[in-house]
Amino acid sequence: MAASPDGFTDIAKAIQLALAPVFLLTGIAGLLNVMAGRLSRIIDRGRQLTEGVPGLPAGEPKSLTREQQVLEQRRHLTSVAITACTISALLVCVVIAAIFVEAMLAAPLNWVIGGLFTLAMLALVVGLAYFLREVHLAMKSIRIRLPAAK
Repeated sequence: MAASPDGFTDIAKAIQLALAPVFLLTGIAGLLNVMAGRLSRIIDRGRQLTEGVPGLPAGEPKSLTREQQVLEQRRHLTSVAITACTISALLVCVVIAAIFVEAMLAAPLNWVIGGLFTLAMLALVVGLAYFLREVHLAMKSIRIRLPAAK
């Protein structure tokens, strides 16, 4: 059984429609890379504080406890951000699959695709909001003292 030219047209159209979500996946992957890097640094700093690595500046136990609390808050925020962005990426993958199912089976999935894409965007917004909160917490907890001007 030979495929009809209309079938090829439908598949080509589905590929064109799926191209934008694929670029969105690339962007989300970049965000996840940045977030994972921040989480790695947070964990490394937490280990330094708990394991007493040589060369760590000696500070008051109270200030170390406070820094550990802030690191735990940052770890939690980053973890939630990564989870939300990963859910967003998974939903975008399902959108892409639904676009192809719609084209191949001629099934009217417009509402499903629209709903999934909306959920993907909401998950991405949640992930970015948590990431922004973590960045603000990091900036608030770090103070850089400049030498006094002469």
